[in-house]
Amino acid sequence: MSTLAVDIGGISIKALALDDDGVPITEGVAHATPAPATPDAVFALIRDMARTLPPHRRVSLGFPGVVKLGVAQNAPNLGDELWHGVPLDLRLGQVLQRPSRAINDADLQGLGVARSEGVELVLTLGTGMGSALFTEGVLVPNLELGHHPLRDGMTYEDLVRDSELKRLGPAQWTARVMEAIEQIEALFNYDMLHLGGGNTRHLQSILPPNVRVFTLEEALRGALKLWDDA
Repeated sequence: MSTLAVDIGGISIKALALDDDGVPITEGVAHATPAPATPDAVFALIRDMARTLPPHRRVSLGFPGVVKLGVAQNAPNLGDELWHGVPLDLRLGQVLQRPSRAINDADLQGLGVARSEGVELVLTLGTGMGSALFTEGVLVPNLELGHHPLRDGMTYEDLVRDSELKRLGPAQWTARVMEAIEQIEALFNYDMLHLGGGNTRHLQSILPPNVRVFTLEEALRGALKLWDDA
């Protein structure tokens, strides 16, 4: 029996079965996020995806928005009006008939990559920009850094989101990412910045020594750490 790790994104939903050491049992599955991304459509898709993976005893969900006590507070890239107040833990548990826990997607990925060494920041570059902050391995939940202004009245997410990558091209988009990193380092004085998300493959710059890129498979090991108290 395994832990099912699910990552909901504005573009795609990914699922991966992990053994008790955090090693993938099989290759993961991915499917385009439904449009519109209603809770019913999203949970039905997750149910169908889970059926193609090995049996699992519990489920960990990374959700693209603020999550408090398993309840979604917003979902900027899915539709706030659709998800505000949705009990993610309860709904997913009902659909899959397994114990389920949900947190912010960047927080979940951060649990998988944080090394418990000083101040660590996690940024995910995908549809938008997710963020997570750790101090000595302890998570500060729901850090929505992407929604803070960077320049010209635009937020970090406005400037480095996927649509801007497509509009500007990799070179100009990379320059924006590097500008964001420079500002963020001055703000947090982190010891390590972990960069993830599908768009990291488009970066065209040498990263500073205290910045590293991580894979989704590595990040989804946070699905196990979400159950450390169980």
